Amino acid sequence: MSRPNILIVMTDQQRADSCPPWSRAKMPNLEKFAKESVGFSRTYCPSPHCCPTRASFFTSLYPSEHGIKNNVLNRQRLAASFKEGVTLWSDKLVEAGYELYHTGKWHACKGKDPQDFGWQQGTCFQLGTTTEQNGKSWSDYREMAKTEGDAERNEGEIVRPGYPNWQTYGVQTEPDVDDKCAAEAVERIHDLSSSQSPWCYFVGLIGPHDPYVPPQELLDQYELSDVELPPSYQDDLVDKPNVYRRLRSQIWDQLSEDETRECMRHYWAYCTKMDQLFGNILRALDASGQKEDTLVVFCSDHGDYVADHGLWCKGIASFDSAYRVPLFIRYPERIKDEGRVENAFVSLCDLGPTFLDAAEVSYDAEQYTGKSLTSFLVENSRPSDWRDSICFQCDGVELYYTQRVITTDKWKYAYNGFDFDELYDLENDPHEMTNLSEKAEYAEMKQSLAKEMWKFARSVDDTPINPYITVGLAPYGPMGAFD
Repeated sequence: MSRPNILIVMTDQQRADSCPPWSRAKMPNLEKFAKESVGFSRTYCPSPHCCPTRASFFTSLYPSEHGIKNNVLNRQRLAASFKEGVTLWSDKLVEAGYELYHTGKWHACKGKDPQDFGWQQGTCFQLGTTTEQNGKSWSDYREMAKTEGDAERNEGEIVRPGYPNWQTYGVQTEPDVDDKCAAEAVERIHDLSSSQSPWCYFVGLIGPHDPYVPPQELLDQYELSDVELPPSYQDDLVDKPNVYRRLRSQIWDQLSEDETRECMRHYWAYCTKMDQLFGNILRALDASGQKEDTLVVFCSDHGDYVADHGLWCKGIASFDSAYRVPLFIRYPERIKDEGRVENAFVSLCDLGPTFLDAAEVSYDAEQYTGKSLTSFLVENSRPSDWRDSICFQCDGVELYYTQRVITTDKWKYAYNGFDFDELYDLENDPHEMTNLSEKAEYAEMKQSLAKEMWKFARSVDDTPINPYITVGLAPYGPMGAFD
């Protein structure tokens, strides 16, 4: 196959273990797809919320490089647009004669839509859900104050005095925007069968983003009695940063254990809906006769805690469930040993160079932080210089935090400029229950990880490095990048 079509289906806020090889959610279409694909079981997003990581997906750069550091559609944003000079890998596909199509969620920058970057645009929207708002003005709060009282808390609801109540789960009763986007993709893929040019189609779904609202028939596939609370649910968080404990005690502890299990049930069912829509798109591709000519990717932008440590959604807590995402790639006639699972450290930034390799487009590898996955796919081999650790950047969502994280096979270290740091022995403590950061016997390990973290920060022009006495709080500073 030469110059394949490229089909990308990206869900929103779907953690890796909802999918094979863990399969905590029922996803029969993805399980079938995985047998024809390579699954990457240690794939991570660069930042644990929508805009920074979606910008990273489309640019193959880290937030410090492309400039989008938090969500852009609110007054607290740190930046609205990409840094000057930043380009998308899709620009090169357009130059190479590809037709580009975008349906669904964008949420990568403000003021420009996919059509401004060469994509033919179908249904397109910025926000994940109607509850992920643009931010509120004083007039908005004034109007809400007229109708929002201090009503009793309903099942699955979070009460926040002075804010509107927050409903965590419910049941879908009519078609939603994901149904529309998937149907649009099915129709367009059928039409593309007559295209004279290779194409790239991005489908951005918003599920299983909170609130978790699957159809009743999918919820019925899950018995509440079968839903088990995660091993870390009983974590009292006393050795973790205070904001983690505040999030749990102030917000999520309002949910009883039964409500928490019900919320988990709704989340897994919502993942099943994403699988259902993915299956519809795959069947349309097969029916159009283009399966053998199309590289297909299934992935998500970031994860969800789903009651790990008693937390939900995503944000500042450094736990794996917010950063680890699914990634499956089917590449007909090119994949060697299909159906396998690769456990190398992979970033969403790696997909852009992979697409360009598949499309036989020349590019300067130094332009991207991401690295092509081609050798994993077509040779079943790991490059000798492949990364043996992976780093993350978080500067908060609408409350600002400085957090930088490095993960290796055995260790995770989080530098938290807003609180005490974290160090986890992932080999012996996979659920990240015991923070070893303040224990003297681990000081040498923490220093070693910090140096590697700073080396990566230097390579991507990351700058939480001001040495002023009140902000230079890293236990081992950025001079370690030069050791």
